[in-house]
Amino acid sequence: MYYYYILYSQELDKFYVGSTGDLEGRLQRHNSSNRGFTSTDKPWELKYYEAFEEKCDAIKREAQLKRWKSRGVILKLIEDS
Repeated sequence: MYYYYILYSQELDKFYVGSTGDLEGRLQRHNSSNRGFTSTDKPWELKYYEAFEEKCDAIKREAQLKRWKSRGVILKLIEDS
């Protein structure tokens, strides 16, 4: 399975959108890394995810949400889940 996911940092009051084939491991790496956007203001919490059979579908979904650049859409996805 492949996943599209949304993380949230309470300290930053920001969301992070990504995709992966290992959801649990990826969350752990986000919270333990000292590099990149998610390296600050931990912990990052998993707020939403969708599962896909194909990697390309998870990547397409991630790209779709990043194109929208809408906090409102992200909040709606989380609230509706």
